[in-house]
Amino acid sequence: MGIAERKEREKKERRREIMDAAKRLFSSKGFAGTTMEDIAGEVELSPATLYLYFRNKEELYAAFSLKIMGTLLERLDHLQSGAERNPENEIRVLKEELYKLYESDPLIFQNVFHFQTSENYKNMSPELVNEVKVFAGGALGSVAEIFEYGIRKRVFKDRNPIALADALWGMFTGIAIWEESKAAFDPNKRYMKETLDLAFEVFIQGIKNT
Repeated sequence: MGIAERKEREKKERRREIMDAAKRLFSSKGFAGTTMEDIAGEVELSPATLYLYFRNKEELYAAFSLKIMGTLLERLDHLQSGAERNPENEIRVLKEELYKLYESDPLIFQNVFHFQTSENYKNMSPELVNEVKVFAGGALGSVAEIFEYGIRKRVFKDRNPIALADALWGMFTGIAIWEESKAAFDPNKRYMKETLDLAFEVFIQGIKNT
């Protein structure tokens, strides 16, 4: 391995360590309660070195958002690669994949929803904003493709596929935020899976071409 390759690998490893440290602190102290200095101390770096990797907390959350959307895109690509496709079943599998991603870290996933606002984008570089938009557009487009295929096969009603994808994503994020809000008052009130199952079934029945 050459010097350039080794440096690039070390840079990626350090970036991963920073993200792991930020994730621990965001989970324990919250986004607002965590400072860049806290993160630098957690990963044993000087603040100046940390700023070489991420210039603010918003860029760190953008990295989490990109990671989640990248994983979702991979799973959507796999979902749509089969020769014998069943769009109704694909929506149900999508629900399960979204739930798995959510369960991997509910707090981070929930805060990613809140993060995706125009106010936070103002604190990010134009290049990073564009990268987030490309990934988000790709994920939304992949979901819309399921609806488009279902409409073409007359499984779903003829509605705007992008609007259906927006409605599905909005339903999922709304349920996730609402369930976490309830759990903040009573930790025993966790019905994410049951609520998600019901909501998706109602959604599917509503768009089926029957």
